[in-house]
Amino acid sequence: MYVDIGNALSSVATPGVSCDSLERLDERVADAHERIERGITDREFGYAALALPEDTDADVIETAVEPLDDIDVDAVLTVGIGGSALGAATVSGALGPGSAGTFVLDNVDPRRTARLLDDLPLADTAVHVVSRSGTTAETLANFLVVRDAYEAEGVDWTERTVVTTGPDGPLRTLADEEDLPALDVPDGVPGRFSALSTVGLVPAAIQGHDVSGLLAGGQAGRESLSGSLFDCPAYALGAISYALEERGASQHVCMPYSEDLEFFAEWFAQLWAESLGKDGLGQTPVRALGATDQHSQLQLYRAGRHDKQVTFVRPREHPAVPIPETDVEGLSYLGGSTLGDLLDAEFEATEASLAAAGLPNVRVEIDRLDAESVGELLYGYEAACVLAGELMGVETFTQPAVEWGKRAARGLLGGGEFEEADAVAEKQRLLVE
Repeated sequence: MYVDIGNALSSVATPGVSCDSLERLDERVADAHERIERGITDREFGYAALALPEDTDADVIETAVEPLDDIDVDAVLTVGIGGSALGAATVSGALGPGSAGTFVLDNVDPRRTARLLDDLPLADTAVHVVSRSGTTAETLANFLVVRDAYEAEGVDWTERTVVTTGPDGPLRTLADEEDLPALDVPDGVPGRFSALSTVGLVPAAIQGHDVSGLLAGGQAGRESLSGSLFDCPAYALGAISYALEERGASQHVCMPYSEDLEFFAEWFAQLWAESLGKDGLGQTPVRALGATDQHSQLQLYRAGRHDKQVTFVRPREHPAVPIPETDVEGLSYLGGSTLGDLLDAEFEATEASLAAAGLPNVRVEIDRLDAESVGELLYGYEAACVLAGELMGVETFTQPAVEWGKRAARGLLGGGEFEEADAVAEKQRLLVE
């Protein structure tokens, strides 16, 4: 992974960070790195995520999905929510469908769920259901609906389902009763940090992707961690993001220049928001897609408030798709180049346009969209997030605001007595009809 923070310097952008400020900040980065290293070594809660490339066993995952070899799998359906789904979607989205298409049920919208199950060839669809607690209402509700759809078509769902969950709970009980392949969620790892584990890698394994390569890429990211932001791409990203927020960049736009990284932007949004949005702090993550959103959001970024950091993410290599030659006036300049050339030109022009407008932006690049590079990218962003949390002084690995909402919803559904549910009846109303 390569990170260029030149366009976030105060000589280019407002807000921006001076070189002297970065040198001073680097002393704090060194201290934070020591804390992170201790956490990784001791496998402390949260910090254990940065040990996943070493602790995740690719062979265990490959063995768990082997029973699916007897089925002609054309589609893989992940049933989960938040970190239990986004990591898998990001990995499979970045690497492509492989031998089977990627589908995700991570919401309880009845129209979407019904439409997806109507469209999927269930006899040829593998299911990966993920819940650490085994009690996540949205995940279990969707899984019950999925199971019912299989039974209605006379398809044996037990032959097509892999479970990833904790040691206890109803999902683990179901897996034991039905003799389903069951994997353990990693200890001490919040869901949003679990992409390089059983949680995120099962669909990739079913699709025939290189799980060992993904972990090797993550390990390369692990080995790149050092006590200086000037020597570590992940820490450069985390430190500059922290420094820009301190100076007023309250929004962080993640803009990949690859449609295969569109899920990555969604994954980033959860990682950044849920980890750093505490104590009145935290950048609001914004998802964009290059070059598409040059035609929808760029106007705001160039001419709107300077309260944003834009981070571009792209692979350096693209498939060769030539643009045909043409004699049409005004189009002939395109002939002889490729779509990749055009995408790169769009990227560089957008980057330069933001710098010209004085808006801070950061460039993150990987060599290509292969297993090793994707694994390193995911690890790098996780390490960047952890460092930013250390510098901000927040509890990076907790999500109390999310848990509040979960308790309220469960109380409304009759899943127990929770005082948070009472807040619903106390809603202030001013209805206009």
